[in-house]
Amino acid sequence: QPAMRLALQTREQHIRREKATSNICTAQVLLAVIAGFYAVYHGPDGIRRIATRVHRLTAILAAGLKRLGHEPREDAFFDTLTVDAGSEADAVVSRLAEAGINLRRYAGTSRLGISLDETATRGEVEALWEAFADGKPVEFTTEELDREVEDAIPTALRRQSDFLTHPVFNSFHSETEMMRYLRRLADKDIALNRSMIPLGSCTMKLNAATEMLPITWPQFANIHPFAPADQSEGYRELIAELEAMLEAATGFDSVSLQPNSGAQGEYAGLLTIRRYHASRGDDNRDICLIPSSAHGTNPASAVMAGMKVVVVDCDDHGNVDVDDLKAKAEEHSERLGALMVTYPSTHGVFEEAIRDICETVHQHGGQVYMDGANLNALLGLSKPAEFGADVMHMNLHKTFCIPHGGGGPGVGPIGCRAHLSPFRPNHPLAEEAGPADGFGPVAAAPWGSAGILPISWAYIAMMGTEGLTQATKLAILNANYVAKRLSKHYPILYKGKNGFVAHECIVDTRVLKDEAGITVDDVAKRLMDFGFHAPTMSWPVAGTLMVEPTESESKAELDRFCEAMIAIRDEAKKVAKGDWPKDDNPLVNAPHTLASVTADEWKHPYSRETAAYPSPAARYDKYWPPVARVDNVYGDRHLVCSCPSIEEYKSAAE
Repeated sequence: QPAMRLALQTREQHIRREKATSNICTAQVLLAVIAGFYAVYHGPDGIRRIATRVHRLTAILAAGLKRLGHEPREDAFFDTLTVDAGSEADAVVSRLAEAGINLRRYAGTSRLGISLDETATRGEVEALWEAFADGKPVEFTTEELDREVEDAIPTALRRQSDFLTHPVFNSFHSETEMMRYLRRLADKDIALNRSMIPLGSCTMKLNAATEMLPITWPQFANIHPFAPADQSEGYRELIAELEAMLEAATGFDSVSLQPNSGAQGEYAGLLTIRRYHASRGDDNRDICLIPSSAHGTNPASAVMAGMKVVVVDCDDHGNVDVDDLKAKAEEHSERLGALMVTYPSTHGVFEEAIRDICETVHQHGGQVYMDGANLNALLGLSKPAEFGADVMHMNLHKTFCIPHGGGGPGVGPIGCRAHLSPFRPNHPLAEEAGPADGFGPVAAAPWGSAGILPISWAYIAMMGTEGLTQATKLAILNANYVAKRLSKHYPILYKGKNGFVAHECIVDTRVLKDEAGITVDDVAKRLMDFGFHAPTMSWPVAGTLMVEPTESESKAELDRFCEAMIAIRDEAKKVAKGDWPKDDNPLVNAPHTLASVTADEWKHPYSRETAAYPSPAARYDKYWPPVARVDNVYGDRHLVCSCPSIEEYKSAAE
């Protein structure tokens, strides 16, 4: 049966360090999914009906304003009007604010912007008229104008083609059907409500219901990013308190919540450093040292910030090669702008020379940017600002419990020491969003994804200092427990000098390839039969699995995962001994679907039970993979493009 997989190659794992082209790491997929479901529920007829109503109300509003002597500037429009209110502009804005309606005021002019959407009502249209009437009676109604007014969308701009033609957009238009459709989709996924998600580097931890609930409250959810300051005082208080919490936890003197992802935080941190150097006349400091173990987004961010990447080697234990660092810092001393370092490292170990590393960079006039992707291994135990970092991004969507699965939403605020604080992001439409000498915005909204900040605020407030510290200890303990249990069956790469890892461990599955021809892909697919999402695969080391259990998992769940990995090791031994053929065994055939194990024919040398129920846990909570093995190579070479064909573009142009 045909199946499709995403073939985009711009994820951080696919970036070639100094030749990096993209620093995207949080794609806000959750928001795209919500928009998609909106289209599924309403379908083409519903979307058209909504749009027609919005435009109709806007046309009625425009006709009424014209009668009141405030003719909109546009003859053609959809949902937005621009009106010159003259000397009455301030009064109109004030009157409408008292009625709970905000208009856009175009700076330096008397023009006002008005947009309607599907929530707009006839009553709100009439309230707008009353505000523009300057106390005079409005002698017409929406019903009256509805009978007289024509639409304002030119015929040439009206869509003639069909849209949303796929069956999925034409099937689920009642709440009952939509609910069942969502359930069917959820059954195809392995999420935290089924098992641990052991993705290394991605920190798939619990997002507690108590933390998530406030973002659904209208008081948080329904405030526009550019609402007047006196209408968002609660948000400002929450933002200020969250900034103070993060400053206290990390030791930095200031925090900017504007960056919308970890990669955007990297970019903002480097621009802050560049602005600082420029203020001192050091415009030439454009060299950025980056260890070979760094996230792929690091060099991409450096390139975006206009810097030149110089790669620093790592030693055999995964640590930064301090001698190589010192040599390259000396070589580029006059132009050294920054070092980007991840602590603990991407290899899952604490850089024992971190203070020496930071001091070396400072001696040569550079600044230290710390990648805070792994802050969940430090929180409560140490403060990055105190061992040498000048600026650091912190992933609220990892360490501080904002959901991370499916690509977002993300928040990657930066913390700065005092000397960098004046150069953080700011925003031209909100003076209080950043310092006057900041480099400008990195996100469209002054405080980035402010709507999800209540999650992290609630997490920190409920955990407190002791709780956050305990969570860090448990995350480290859990990673070391997994590493220790699996070390008898698989090599564990990169440990500290005392034999411990930090918050994640790298399990080397290449031994299975050497012994039995079993690849890391086979292991990942077989884990699906056990009911597990695979750990991060082949990154940062090809042919390995990077496991990060986080503090959210119990010992029982860790044991279930370890037992699955041990069982897979035993299955590989059977292949190596010849009990199962190398080209026909549970590993190379995984995952096994319900259709395959219930088919009339079964020609494999292992039982259906072995295929479907490889562990006792699978019997009482079986996850059935929706599709069997996908041919990755075929998919890479035969891309299915959803874009219109060249012929269609040509036809449209003609």
